[in-house]
Amino acid sequence: MLVVGLTGGIGSGKSEAARFFTELGVAVIDADVIVHTLTQSGTDTFNAIVDLFGESIVNMEGELDRAELADIVFHDHAKKQQLEAIIHPQVRQQIREFTQMHSAEPYIVVVIPLLIESGQSDLVDRILVVHADEAVRIRRVAYRDARSMQQIASIINSQASDAEREAAADDNLDNNGTLDELRNAVAQLHEQYCSATG
Repeated sequence: MLVVGLTGGIGSGKSEAARFFTELGVAVIDADVIVHTLTQSGTDTFNAIVDLFGESIVNMEGELDRAELADIVFHDHAKKQQLEAIIHPQVRQQIREFTQMHSAEPYIVVVIPLLIESGQSDLVDRILVVHADEAVRIRRVAYRDARSMQQIASIINSQASDAEREAAADDNLDNNGTLDELRNAVAQLHEQYCSATG
């Protein structure tokens, strides 16, 4: 079985690509979804994070204020490492369990937004990068999220560069066009991956 790691910069279209793989019947797991589940109010992970960062990162509903937490770790590398030490081992474990559970499949897709930056490429056999021009990505994120242009630019600058992703990629998906074009490109890769493992 092939484990394909799907990654790309903010606004590149990872979620849409993952959705198209799911529509084709491919087993897909998303590291961001795992993290969200792990950090729900009342979980051991939630409690460990609150112990580390304090009650100020808990919102009025008793859940993590994810924007506040993201802002803290964005500006404090030591705190970022401490947070990752809590979360990353559990995420890796869940991805491994998912991989074992679907070992009879031709291939699976693991969505890891910061796959290259976090050095987790050992979890996958191939790296699939979704690409889009920076101007396109900024426009998408500004439309989707309540973030300023400065915040978006800071996030982009903190992530791997296009050149770094290109160097790490085994496969590429261009997402500067329409959703139909992306869907067709995913379908072509699907055939390629099935053939490679068949």
